[in-house]
Amino acid sequence: MREYNLFTSESVSEGHPDKMADQISDAILDAILRQDLHARVACETLVKTGAVILAGEITTTANIDVERIVRDTVNGIGYHHSDLGFDGETCAVINMLGKQSPEIAQGVDRADPEEQGAGDQGLMFGYASNETEVLMPAPIEYAHRLMERQSELRRAGELPWLRPDAKAQITLKYDGSKPVAIDAVVLSTQHDPSISQADLQEAIMESIIKQVLPAELLHAGTRYHINPTGKFVIGGPVGDAGLTGRKIIVDTYGGMARHGGGAFSGKDPSKVDRSAAYAVRYVAKNIVAAGIADRCEVQVSYAIGVAEPTSISINTFGTNKISNDEIIRLIRTHFDLRPYGITRMLNLLQPMYQQTASFGHFGRQGSETAFTWEKIDKAEILKADAGL
Repeated sequence: MREYNLFTSESVSEGHPDKMADQISDAILDAILRQDLHARVACETLVKTGAVILAGEITTTANIDVERIVRDTVNGIGYHHSDLGFDGETCAVINMLGKQSPEIAQGVDRADPEEQGAGDQGLMFGYASNETEVLMPAPIEYAHRLMERQSELRRAGELPWLRPDAKAQITLKYDGSKPVAIDAVVLSTQHDPSISQADLQEAIMESIIKQVLPAELLHAGTRYHINPTGKFVIGGPVGDAGLTGRKIIVDTYGGMARHGGGAFSGKDPSKVDRSAAYAVRYVAKNIVAAGIADRCEVQVSYAIGVAEPTSISINTFGTNKISNDEIIRLIRTHFDLRPYGITRMLNLLQPMYQQTASFGHFGRQGSETAFTWEKIDKAEILKADAGL
């Protein structure tokens, strides 16, 4: 499968400005879905020093307090005081949300819900690999877990000098398709000005890196770069502008699989950029969980206003136990990849999207209604139908 001896993936924290924007967009979506399951939502967010700007198209009967949702989300991330450079209570909130074009609506809405058309044309990819327990590529999986650990320690006050903005990057060495060693770890975290670099580096190594990364993959030659530029006090939207949808590789497979280009956050399930990407992750994960292939990438494509996918394709990188044509038959038999079918199959009309907007959309568990695309409930059915 891989032409690379080394492969690198990165993750960012919930306090990274782009992830702030994603979480705000999804908080708006969740609030609307709590009142109106049939809403059409496309909410984009820009964050920069002292301001949050919302733009997009929404059609809904819901009545929500957009400004309060924005402020609560920013505060919840951890930007709740001017000393941090951004304060959810005092920042400006500019609302430029409008209504969805009726020309789009006429292509999507149908009298028969099962014939609901795709909200746009596009192509989406799903991927799974048996190199980790959650059937995700190891580099992105470990990078996400480093960022989750940073957040846990910050929120618990165990490392009280931590601030919300952070990034992690993992370089893994492969022997064929098997990860055998971590070659490099990069972790940069925003911090209070009072902490020394020596103390910070020791704490990050002992409390984050060594607690998360498998000891058997670390070795004498592993290189560690902890806050390699030195001080990282200025961060979040003060350091960089943040935009919804600018971390699509972090959100998915860390570059290990292809990406169709569409972002996720702020979009209701009628947008196949999001829902179909979730669906083909579900397909790929169940194929791998069934032992039909060790690695599987699924591509699906759509035409605006048309329910049936225009194509379904797979790549198993030579790891398939049955023919690819037979795998395509299994997909068409056991998975409904029409927009309405996806929404029903994965129970996507639930206010659970803000959970997905940090630490990756795949390889995770959340509330009972979240991350339904991570279930492997079809694995035994697929295995039986494949005759394995």
